[in-house]
Amino acid sequence: MPAPSTLMRAARPAFRSQFFNSQAAGAFRSSRNARFGGYGGAGKRWQSTAAPEAAAQSWFTRMWNSPIGLKTVHFWAPVMKWSIVLAGISDMYRPVEKLSLTQNAALTATGLIWTRWCLIIKPRNILLATVNFFLGMVGIIQVTRITAYNYSKGKSAGAQIEEAKESVKETAVGLKEDAVKAVKS
Repeated sequence: MPAPSTLMRAARPAFRSQFFNSQAAGAFRSSRNARFGGYGGAGKRWQSTAAPEAAAQSWFTRMWNSPIGLKTVHFWAPVMKWSIVLAGISDMYRPVEKLSLTQNAALTATGLIWTRWCLIIKPRNILLATVNFFLGMVGIIQVTRITAYNYSKGKSAGAQIEEAKESVKETAVGLKEDAVKAVKS
C-alpha cells in the first residue's frame, strides 16, 4: 500500500477542481486578499525596504537608539528592580515569624498590577513586565508562607487580616507622631 502522503498528493487535483473553481472560492480569495493586503501589496508577508538598514547596524547601536534601549529609564528601571526580587528571594531563608504580611502583600499587589501595566503602555516594556511578574510570584510565595505559619499557630484568616490592620494603624500613628515632633523641632 502506498504511503498516505502519496495518496493525498494524487487526490489534490480532484479537491482543487471542486472547490477552487467555484464562485465561493473566488469570493473567499478576494476577501482574503483585501483583508491581508493580497500578494504583492503591502501585506504582512512582504519585507519592508528598511529591513536591510536595520540588519546592517550592530546590536549595541540598535539598543542605544531603541525607544526602550540603554539610554532610557525603560531599561534601567527593570535592571534596578531585580534587587527587590533578589531581596524577596533572600527572605525565603528568614524565619517566617520575622516576615511582614502587609509588606509582602504590598509587594505581591505591586508586582501583579505593574506586570499588566507594562504590557499596556507604549513602548511595551517586556523587561519591566518580567521583573514585576517575578516580584509578584515571590510575594505570593511569601504571603503563602506567612499565612500557613499563622494558620498552624491557630489563627484564622480573619484574625490574620485584623492583626495586619492593627499593625498598619500602629505604624501610621507612630509616623504621625514622628512627623509632629519633626515639625515642632
